[in-house]
Amino acid sequence: MTTQSTIPVWDPLVRLFHWSLVLAFLVAFASGDEWLGLHVPAGYLIGGLIAFRLVWGVVGPRHARFSDFVRSPAAVRAYLGDLVSLRAPRYVGHNPAGGIMVLALLASLAVTTASGLALYGSAEFAGPLAELVSHAPFWSGLLEGLHELAANLTVLLVVLHVAGVLVSSVLHRENLVRAMITGRKPMEVS
Repeated sequence: MTTQSTIPVWDPLVRLFHWSLVLAFLVAFASGDEWLGLHVPAGYLIGGLIAFRLVWGVVGPRHARFSDFVRSPAAVRAYLGDLVSLRAPRYVGHNPAGGIMVLALLASLAVTTASGLALYGSAEFAGPLAELVSHAPFWSGLLEGLHELAANLTVLLVVLHVAGVLVSSVLHRENLVRAMITGRKPMEVS
């Protein structure tokens, strides 16, 4: 890769959010319901990170804003068609597929977190939703199924996200993982 110069793309808060979310989800997923002492705080952290990202997606700098990378379904389909034919254009920020992936991951993580909070209240009679759901313990089985389904969907989305990052990195000859660490991308790649 030949770089003329680099430009700032991912601000420090986006990068901190991203890597904190990676770590918190790994801890939550690995700890499952066997180690609630790890699982629950990781879930709370994920919920807080989602709330932060929703706000930052509106008020943050250009490439952090949803308005910068959320595209229409037609634009996403066109981009994916171009990607399959290996002629997808390079984007400085998120490409259309990356934009929809951000939304899908936030949604699946929000469902995972909300169902986990409700399950914690219903099964353990603890947490902020305990008063609402502890009177209906019959919900525990349904909530547990929803929580596991949402967590497994999130894992699938993460795998697709990593695959997309790798494909885009190879196609455009740039290291997107490094960009999410340093916050900078090459102005031009050749």
